[in-house]
Formats: sequence, structure tokens, C-alpha cells
Amino acid sequence: MNSPRQIIFLHQAAPLKPAVGQPCNGCGVCCAAETCPVARVLLMQWRGPCRALTWDDAGQYYRCGLLASPMTYLPRLPAWSEARVRRGVKRWIAAGAGCDSDVEAVQ
Repeated sequence: MNSPRQIIFLHQAAPLKPAVGQPCNGCGVCCAAETCPVARVLLMQWRGPCRALTWDDAGQYYRCGLLASPMTYLPRLPAWSEARVRRGVKRWIAAGAGCDSDVEAVQ
């Protein structure tokens, strides 16, 4: 049985998706393909691409906006809790743990 195909659009300068287990390089494939549990809970977004997926022109990679700038996506968040939210999001999305997306990306 063939798996369903999905077309996602990413910045042309985005790095190629690394293999599962390799360090994250900010390719954006995982967040463009489906919404993570963090976005489902905090943004109430159930289908993807995640609206918090942000392109970094200077670094030429994608970042999680909820991690980089939580106040942008959660404007009612008290300023004193921003660091705590960042720590929680980092843990929830396993930032720095390596690629965990089994999405097969083709150009």
C-alpha cells in the first residue's frame, strides 16, 4: 500500500532534511508536514503546516517560533513566564535531540 503524498512548500534556501537521528539543521520539513503536540496545545492548531514555523534569513534555516519568540504567538503570556515557556517548548519538541521526523522529503 502506498503512503499518502503531501506537498509542502519551503524556502528555496532551506537545508535538505537530515536522516532520522542526525542533528537538526533547521530544514523545516517536520513542522511544515504536520503540527506538533506543542502547537496543538498552545496554538490550538490541529493540522499543519505550523504557523509558528519561522524562516531565519540571517541563518538560512527554519526555527520554532514558540521557542524563539513565544510572546509573538502567545500575546497573553505574562512576560515573567517567557523563559519558562521556552524551556518547556524546548523539552517538548526535543530541540537539540536530533531529527525525529520520518517524513521522506523529495525535491
